[in-house]
Amino acid sequence: MATMKLTFLGTGTSQGVPVIGCECAVCQSTDSRDKRLRTSAMVECEGVRIVIDAGPDFRQQMLREGVRHLDAILLTHQHKDHTAGIDDVRAFNFVDFPTIHSMHIFGNEPTIATITKDFDYAFAQNKYRGVPVIELHTIARDSSFKVKGIEITPIEGRHSDRFTVFGYRLGKLAYLTDFDAISEEELSKLVGVEYLVINALRWTKHSSHFSVAQALEVVERVAPKQAFLTHMSHEIGLHAVAQQWLEKEGVAFAYDGLTVEIE
Repeated sequence: MATMKLTFLGTGTSQGVPVIGCECAVCQSTDSRDKRLRTSAMVECEGVRIVIDAGPDFRQQMLREGVRHLDAILLTHQHKDHTAGIDDVRAFNFVDFPTIHSMHIFGNEPTIATITKDFDYAFAQNKYRGVPVIELHTIARDSSFKVKGIEITPIEGRHSDRFTVFGYRLGKLAYLTDFDAISEEELSKLVGVEYLVINALRWTKHSSHFSVAQALEVVERVAPKQAFLTHMSHEIGLHAVAQQWLEKEGVAFAYDGLTVEIE
């Protein structure tokens, strides 16, 4: 696989940072690294551009990065902070009008069912003009798939006792978010990963997300060349201070707009 570029579109939790109405030091910070949109990432390789998750900040993220074409969206799960922006794919559908580009969206069965329900107008028999043009693809944890020649392997994790989520491996990169546990079988899919992105909601334990310590345990097992922590709440603290607290070589708190070149 050729050189890959990873862009962190958003690194915040479901409320984003700053949190509405919060007056803590993080939410009042002027450091751009403390401004976190909802978690999402973009991967570019060999002219193919893929976004992982399209939450409520999707439009803002696409405008900020100057994106004009998008080949596919990989959804990790059905929560709104990861899916609420899907209506805005219509901009990519019609950017070269009269040519219409369908948006290919991939997810597990429960996620695809939610998209079909929440955006039912996009799949109606008699659509009104300008609705999103979407092709849905249901994927399974035991089957890799390709987007324009780029092979992608789903990595299943537990989000809570109620349901699972998908992370994704693309070559030497793996992206995991909203995990609170991962099985040995799924962990084995990460052998050889050199760049690992993993969620770390806060320093203390949480009922449905990895804490920093839990994320670092997975990092230790995978042993990538570089790991990045994402999906962070304001409880992580100021970016500049939190990075000093981390004291872990080869691990960094990601921030919105960070780009990484992967050979």
